[in-house]
Amino acid sequence: MNPHQSSKLRKFAVSPFFFKIYLLLKLPMGFISGMRIRKLNEEKCEVTVPYKWINKNPFKSTFWAVLGMGAEMNTAGLILQYTYKHHPSISTLPLKCESEFFKKATGITRFTCTDGALIKEKINFAISSKEPVIIEAYSTGVNNNSETICKFKFTWSIKIKS
Repeated sequence: MNPHQSSKLRKFAVSPFFFKIYLLLKLPMGFISGMRIRKLNEEKCEVTVPYKWINKNPFKSTFWAVLGMGAEMNTAGLILQYTYKHHPSISTLPLKCESEFFKKATGITRFTCTDGALIKEKINFAISSKEPVIIEAYSTGVNNNSETICKFKFTWSIKIKS
């Protein structure tokens, strides 16, 4: 892992301007939804997704797939900071997604994943051993009152490309 590249990616990800450009070019639905990375460091990632007309469902709340997109970005941000511009490159693939919903999302939903240390350890193992690893990362979405809206678990496959 290159600490300089990780730091560069973190600065880029939390910059509203550069992150919007990235979303527009690489993940247009993220751009349209208003998804933002608010915080990204070695330990945790915070992503927000707003409730707005384009994101809503017929039940006057944020569509579950939009919430899933925010939760996936939340776990992916922690992974990408360690795999960004790595040589040889590292393949990342979400294998599985599990979710639970507890309350309607009617405002901004803030997703937090605090699995950074585990993710770093697993990626370091994959790099040193050249063996694929499986990472389970958890994301919890809360509203402005800190009430839990939903919980997601993403299972990722990490593999060094040859």
